[in-house]
Amino acid sequence: MLASHRGWDAGALPLARVLARALDAPLRAATVTRLLVDLNRSPGNPRVFSEWTRGLRREERRELLARWHTPHRAAADADVAGALARSARVLHLAVHTFTPTLNGVARRADVALLYDPARRRERTLTSAWGTALGELLPDLSVRRNDPYRGATDGLTTWLRRRYPPAAYLGIEVEVNQRLFGPDGRVPRAIAEALVRGLERVLATGA
Repeated sequence: MLASHRGWDAGALPLARVLARALDAPLRAATVTRLLVDLNRSPGNPRVFSEWTRGLRREERRELLARWHTPHRAAADADVAGALARSARVLHLAVHTFTPTLNGVARRADVALLYDPARRRERTLTSAWGTALGELLPDLSVRRNDPYRGATDGLTTWLRRRYPPAAYLGIEVEVNQRLFGPDGRVPRAIAEALVRGLERVLATGA
């Protein structure tokens, strides 16, 4: 179970490292499996704990949150606050991957951008970025808010509540795990397209 998609997002960390280097951005990576505690869920979300930890005593669950969950979110929040002290706006990219099929249903997306449709700047940026990715990766399916919705509970959603729409843009980058090699190597074409597409969009002031 630990090696499955339930335990971790295969390929996400290598891809995040490539993007962080290319964009000269800080990187905050989860260092614990979500089978123990899910750092991308709010503390009150029933799915913050898996079936293996949900039955632990309350004190033990609180200890998991205190050791892993709270520090990760506090660090991400500090990164955003620090960036906003230097600039009027910060773009936060949260990198994930997803299994090609779930419950027997094939996912349609190859590369996806998740955002909150109610936030105009996020909507505008992902629309332009998605168009650029479609041009750079014509053989792949580039979608928005698929296979997940960008406004559901997650780290970016939590940060949106802490910062105004004009200051904080939280975009989740999702890549289908079928595109990664058996060694977990980041597909170079996809990594380059993500960087080039984003740079193209940011150059226009979107």
